[in-house]
Amino acid sequence: MDVPIDPAHVFETRFWTRLADGRIRCDLCPRLCQLREGQRGLCFVRANLGGRIVLTTYGRSSGFCVDPIEKKPLNHFLPGTAVLSFGTAGCNLTCSFCQNWHISKSRELQTLAESASPEAIADAAGDLGCRSVAFTYNDPVVFHEYAIDVAAACRDRGIRTVAVTAGYVREAPRAEFYRWMDAANVDLKGFTDRFYRKLAAGRLGPVLDTLRYIRHETDTWLEITTLLIPGENDSEEELHELTRWVLDELGPDVPLHFTAFHPDWRMRHVPRTPPATLHSAREIALGNGIRFAYTGNVFDPDGQTTRCATCGSVLIGRDGYALTSWTLEDGGRCAACGTVCAGVFEDRPGRWGARRLPVSMHDYAARADAQRPAGGRTS
Repeated sequence: MDVPIDPAHVFETRFWTRLADGRIRCDLCPRLCQLREGQRGLCFVRANLGGRIVLTTYGRSSGFCVDPIEKKPLNHFLPGTAVLSFGTAGCNLTCSFCQNWHISKSRELQTLAESASPEAIADAAGDLGCRSVAFTYNDPVVFHEYAIDVAAACRDRGIRTVAVTAGYVREAPRAEFYRWMDAANVDLKGFTDRFYRKLAAGRLGPVLDTLRYIRHETDTWLEITTLLIPGENDSEEELHELTRWVLDELGPDVPLHFTAFHPDWRMRHVPRTPPATLHSAREIALGNGIRFAYTGNVFDPDGQTTRCATCGSVLIGRDGYALTSWTLEDGGRCAACGTVCAGVFEDRPGRWGARRLPVSMHDYAARADAQRPAGGRTS
């Protein structure tokens, strides 16, 4: 599909290599797309333009919304607070089960109806009472430069940033990206290379490398989500292997979220995940030594409640995305036994609840444009 590139949203990138045959190799992710002039990568939003790799969607979004942080899902990062969420278009994986396919698989860039500079996004988050901004809906790896610039603008205002990602990224851009991220939820889509190759046209190894990197080489708070798809990644054997790997490689305090699949995109023939599968996965994780395991996309207050790893007391009760109880003290200690709960907590929970608030960026974008020095650029 020949989609015109809007020069106003072109941003030159740094992670690429010029090849001997005249093509340019994009070095952002393990896919290593090799592009001739005018060609786009598989992600569709990075292209060879003028003999360099550019991002073609800088400053454009598919929409903004204030969500509860638990929706990302993050259960141990500023619980109860509001997060300003947005995405762009495109993705560097091809998941047949994608549940945001209308955004991540979009080739109609006109769907990117909102435009906002990093400063406008940070202003909006502050005005709306959001403690953080989330890069979500599609993978922020593909809008790497825009996400980092937004994170920098947010940091200047004391607002934190969250990456919701598949973790499919190479070493150098990964290091640059996570210097700016305060929290991440990484989709560990399955625990076999067969699954990644068959259903996502990717590989498992780079995702495991990203998980190790975030956990051991950054200060980014990490949680993991696995969408359980009947017959594909939900066997007890695979769940034992996954949870033991997390315990051995990342430690017992990284929360795991097991979420329910619903038929979508190119897997409409596959049935929904039975609640019993999620409950079993959670029990396997807990039995293997993971301290915090949750269920998602189903009604299961017990499976979404945070309990003390030492005494079993309820620390944070949840009903879906809403908090129902809170017994943490001193920024994260169990009130009953004093054990510190792993996470990023404050003395009081947020009170945003389960609301979803769509946001128009028009006024914030106009304000940021008025404040920008003449000739200045959003980045």
